[in-house]
Amino acid sequence: MFIFPESLYLPITEPIDKIFDWILSNLSELFDFLTLVIANMFNIVETGFNYFPWWLMVIAVGYAGYKLYTWKMGVVLGAMLFAIGMFGLWQMMIYTLAIVTISVFVSVIVGIPMGIIMAKSKRVEAMLKPILDAMQTMPSFVYLIPAVMLFGFGRVPAVFATTIYAIPPLIRLTYLGISSVDEEVVEAGKSFGSTPKQMLFKIELPQSLATIMTGVNQTTMMAMAMVVISSMIGADGIGAEVLLSINRLEVGRGFQAGFAIVFLAIILDRLLQGFANTFDKGVSQDA
Repeated sequence: MFIFPESLYLPITEPIDKIFDWILSNLSELFDFLTLVIANMFNIVETGFNYFPWWLMVIAVGYAGYKLYTWKMGVVLGAMLFAIGMFGLWQMMIYTLAIVTISVFVSVIVGIPMGIIMAKSKRVEAMLKPILDAMQTMPSFVYLIPAVMLFGFGRVPAVFATTIYAIPPLIRLTYLGISSVDEEVVEAGKSFGSTPKQMLFKIELPQSLATIMTGVNQTTMMAMAMVVISSMIGADGIGAEVLLSINRLEVGRGFQAGFAIVFLAIILDRLLQGFANTFDKGVSQDA
């Protein structure tokens, strides 16, 4: 009465394993190509960040904080970035930032169009909503398993797992932004004979840009969280420093890496939120 009967067990592990076995057997060349593309993208982004002197990046972050907020915020954000360098984690930060940058870029390329399609089609909305719910409630560690199976260990599966984990908020907020555009504005556009393309690019996207930017911000924060966990599948960066400190029980080393992650997350959050507020003010003034 109190124990679930074994006769009713219906595990889904075997069908899922067969699906991935088929993928590995028939699509290995595709994933080899994707591995090459992602690895080259990573090298380009990392080299691009390393091209700028550390002091110039600190000044740029401080100036952006000053322009978007106040001079105090600029000083704080610049000091946080400078502190990461003082911790001896500058190159690890660049590695982590490269993974986050690529993941957010791919999320924007894929997520915004999906959110727009979702807002335009009730059928797509009904199909995607439960998928997004599942993606956002799935434990983050689960994403590491298919990433390792398809791409092996290292930075490439880290980018893949981080992107899959981080993309749902951007899709949802793009959908929310497009769906929440004032009906009177939409009707006014239609009355002036705007085509669906003109409605999207001249009315709906500008009106929802602040919400979409908030989605980019949330996706970036999700990527920051996942890139740390990705150290478990061979990704370097600050996350690897955290993992190493856990294995060696080095408390100070772990807190130092943790503070670096917090500082980097705060910098990205404040800058992206500042840009989102700027877009929101611009749209309000235009209106």
